[in-house]
Amino acid sequence: MGGAGTVGDVGAASVAESDAERRRRRAQFLRDLAEARELRDRVQPRRVKTARLRHAMRMRTFRW
Repeated sequence: MGGAGTVGDVGAASVAESDAERRRRRAQFLRDLAEARELRDRVQPRRVKTARLRHAMRMRTFRW
């Protein structure tokens, strides 16, 4: 039970630290996601082509 009080005792410095850490982890995640998409696009070019055509068709029929 003694460790339960430490969660609420977060200071301003550690909040900024955790915010910076969260941004760093998010940036790393987005880089990994983009890399995975590029790899998938290279491995499955037919799927990419059909997705591109489908998106173009959607854009053509979209009412502005």
